[in-house]
Amino acid sequence: MLSHRKKNSMNKKLKAILIAAAALVLTCIVIYACLCFGIIHINHPELKGYKVKGVDVSSYQGDIDWNVLSSQGIEFAYIKATEGSKTVDRCFEANWKDASDTSLRIGAYHFFSFESSGENQAKLFCNTVKAVPNMLPPVIDVEFYGRFHSGDDIDVDAVKKELRSMIDILTDHYGVKPIIYVSSETYELIVKDDFADCGIWYRSVYGPVPSDVRWTIWQYSNRYVLKGYNGSERYIDMNVLAGEI
Repeated sequence: MLSHRKKNSMNKKLKAILIAAAALVLTCIVIYACLCFGIIHINHPELKGYKVKGVDVSSYQGDIDWNVLSSQGIEFAYIKATEGSKTVDRCFEANWKDASDTSLRIGAYHFFSFESSGENQAKLFCNTVKAVPNMLPPVIDVEFYGRFHSGDDIDVDAVKKELRSMIDILTDHYGVKPIIYVSSETYELIVKDDFADCGIWYRSVYGPVPSDVRWTIWQYSNRYVLKGYNGSERYIDMNVLAGEI
């Protein structure tokens, strides 16, 4: 049988282990909560010299007071205009008008559909987005959605063809090549080898953009909380330019 002294020693060790384990679990919970609720931000692009910051918004941010939003250290904003071949963001008209009255440089973006032709999507965008002075290049957002989760769910060559069609139409209409917004998955699968003529807007919220990606815009956080909007989405995406505005 164990002596009383050995039992006490084992009890102390077990207690120390349990305390350490509890502390580790608590720390993990706190870190997770901070990340989820926008308290801790992993990326700090200003430390790498990238200081031109901006936001991207859609109807999820609800009604926006652009005078308030534009006063919080941002210099540009991208506003969702259209999606697929039929959908216009319900807040686009008001956002486009009100944002153009601020000092921000603004641009519009389109959520690309794998189910519509590039031509029809381009027509919707061009009919919706009227150019304003110093407008940023249009953006085509290419990411998986809904039932499309990976390359197994799409005809990659067909998607590339329709994306190229939309790019060419937007280029002719606005006189500038559009920028393509990508996740790491859509960049590798769809964009990387065939669209070097377009700028890249790369989403990387848990670390820096890979060194082999030549990016124009970096979406470095999706967990910022700013003032000036009241929509169902509490957070707002933060982005930085690779160069000057």
